[in-house]
Amino acid sequence: MGGLQPWHWVIVIAVFVLLFGAKKLPDAARSLGKSMRIFKSEIKEMQSESKSGEATPDAERVAPPATPIASERVDTAAPAPEQSPDRHTA
Repeated sequence: MGGLQPWHWVIVIAVFVLLFGAKKLPDAARSLGKSMRIFKSEIKEMQSESKSGEATPDAERVAPPATPIASERVDTAAPAPEQSPDRHTA
């Protein structure tokens, strides 16, 4: 019940051939292969960059301080309310 049986695959392949034609399928497979090779090379490049980035000291990778966005309202500290002397002392 869970997997596709061989006759399911035959139907799927027949539908692809009917939809795309026998001439376009090899071109589509070729372009898919090229895309996968490019994707793999980019992933390897990103992994090598992250490994070389780990070798740098932490002091060089410190993020710059956050700057407030112009639309954010900056609340200034309101002065503390004056406390009146406690008149109920005994």
